[in-house]
This record gives sequence, C-alpha cells and structure tokens, in this order.
Amino acid sequence: MQSGLYVSLSSQIALERRLTTIADNMANLNTVGFRSTEVKFDEVLSKTQNDINAKIAFVNQGNDYLSTKTGELANTGNTLDFAIKGDAWFALETPEGQVLTRDGRFTIKDTGELVSVRGYPVLDAGGAPIQLNRGGGTPVVGADGKILQDDRQVASLGLFTADISKGFIRHDNSGVTTVDEPQPVVDNPEVSVLQGYLENSNVNGIGEMTQLIQVNRAFESISSLMRDSESSLSEAIKVLGGSN
Repeated sequence: MQSGLYVSLSSQIALERRLTTIADNMANLNTVGFRSTEVKFDEVLSKTQNDINAKIAFVNQGNDYLSTKTGELANTGNTLDFAIKGDAWFALETPEGQVLTRDGRFTIKDTGELVSVRGYPVLDAGGAPIQLNRGGGTPVVGADGKILQDDRQVASLGLFTADISKGFIRHDNSGVTTVDEPQPVVDNPEVSVLQGYLENSNVNGIGEMTQLIQVNRAFESISSLMRDSESSLSEAIKVLGGSN
C-alpha cells in the first residue's frame, strides 16, 4: 500500500516538472527564435523487499530537450533581420561564453560591429566578432551567409550546429549554451540564411494549453488517489491495532 503512495508521489514530481516547462513555453509564446522545451519521462522499476519477482514502476523526474520544429518565418523587410532555414544556430559572444541562438535581430554599432538586440557580438564561422563598414553600403546577405557591402564581401554570418541532447542551459536572447562543442556549418545545402525575415517562437499555444489542462487533471486525480490510499492505510492500522 505504501508503494502505491510512493508511485503516486513520483508521478506528482514528474507532473510538476512538466508544468514548469509548460509555463516557460507559454511565457515565451511571442519570443523571437524561441524553441520550446519538452520533457521525456522514463519508467523506473523497483523490486519490493517481500517479493523479488514483484516490480513497481516509478516515474523518473524527466529529461529536458528542445523541440527542433522550426517556428513560422515572418517577413520584416529589415535588412538586419535574419532567419535560418534548417538545423543550425547563430553564435553570440557573451560574458558566459559562446551562446547559440535562432534570434536574428541584429544591429550595427557605431564601431561597425554587428551585435544582437542585447548588444552581444555576432560571430563568424571562425568564432570572431563580425565587423562591418558603418559608412559603407547596405549589407546584402546571401543564402550561404556571406555579407556583401558595395558588391564586396566583408564578412560572413557564422552558422553552427551542436548536439543539444547532450545537455544545454537556457540563456537570454532565445539562446542556449551547450555541453557539446558547437561546430560551424560547412557546405550544407539544407541550411541557409534568409535576410529580412525572423523566426517566430515554435511554441504551439493551443497545444500547450491542452497539455496544461491534462497535467492539472492528472495531478488532481493522483492527489485524490493518494488521499484514498492514506485513508485505507489508516483504517487498516486501526483494525490491526484493535485486533491485538
């Protein structure tokens, strides 16, 4: 009977973890370049002490992973807005190190440095900050990321890939830092840059709300089950105590 309480408790912990990710996703419904967080739960089997053949299934706390679904692309017409088609990221230089992001809202500082909306330098494929000619012509960026000014290549947007499944930490600017070392994209026809576009958040608001309702109902159901189990345990203790 106590095992049932432990199983229910493990389920509540897992549901709380999912509730946290849903809340974070909903908070970033309109965040440019944001990729939603999902949680994968695994079954954990445990043998009881009384019967080595009896197995009890618990739910672990879950592992976070990022949805790889591309958000809707919006045409902004801004020459310093960029979106990526394919599985790749822009890279920014931050005080915490290199950060990957799908948020392509860039600006040019008075020094000519290309920076993100938070002021972080945008990196090229070699990991160096991109420097443009502030007094030059309007930057024109090709699908391969090459940046031209006055019909002359002056820099190139760095595109990077990393195995997010090995671990990541959220960062501002819709960014992530990864355990896996980011690698520059080289000659990959499935990855390209779109100038004058931005990628919207890939969070499905209706889907997240549906999951929120399901999680709340499941939590309430488990809580009710735990109350019933506790009541049955208390009655059993009274009966056994009275029989002595």
